[in-house]
Amino acid sequence: MQDNAYTGYMKKLIQEIMNHPSNISHTKKGHQPLFSAHKDARIVFIGQAPGIKAQEADIPWSDASGRTLQKWLGITEEQFYDEKTIALVPMDFYYPGKGKTGDLPPRKDFADLWHTKVFDTMPNLKLKILIGQYAQKYYLGDQNKKNLTETVRNYKDYLKDGFFPIPHPSPRNNIWLRKNPWFEKDVIPELQKIIKKNLQ
Repeated sequence: MQDNAYTGYMKKLIQEIMNHPSNISHTKKGHQPLFSAHKDARIVFIGQAPGIKAQEADIPWSDASGRTLQKWLGITEEQFYDEKTIALVPMDFYYPGKGKTGDLPPRKDFADLWHTKVFDTMPNLKLKILIGQYAQKYYLGDQNKKNLTETVRNYKDYLKDGFFPIPHPSPRNNIWLRKNPWFEKDVIPELQKIIKKNLQ
């Protein structure tokens, strides 16, 4: 897709997302759909949904979770937000609201409506980083292990299909990280190698 055609398509798609009945309440509040996609991107991070701080700032991952994620990846903030190499496409493009024990989950039908239209613009994608259980359940389906821990532990099973599952970098997962030191010891170095390879 040529630059002009791509720009026109994305403007039309963003307007379509904003005008959809399920998103109109966000549009009336002045919220933009929060995702980043470029036709030249080679890596995409598929997370959960923007947090309230990210939505207010209109910058994906602009919170503690984003800083932890960048540390895991071994890349700079500048590299992380270089949309020509890295795309940021969560399971929901809007903050879903507050629940009893944290943020509400992404809306179940959101990815069905919009992900294909976004991914169709990125033919050069080589790696999809699946961040957290919602992205993993959606994209891995029956290939998921019995829980997130086992899915992440067996990340090598998914590399052939271009997927790399990791836990969500939220501070709420610090307990999980302490219980599973193998993730930072064994998985993070492999993740960084693959990220570096795909950024070259």
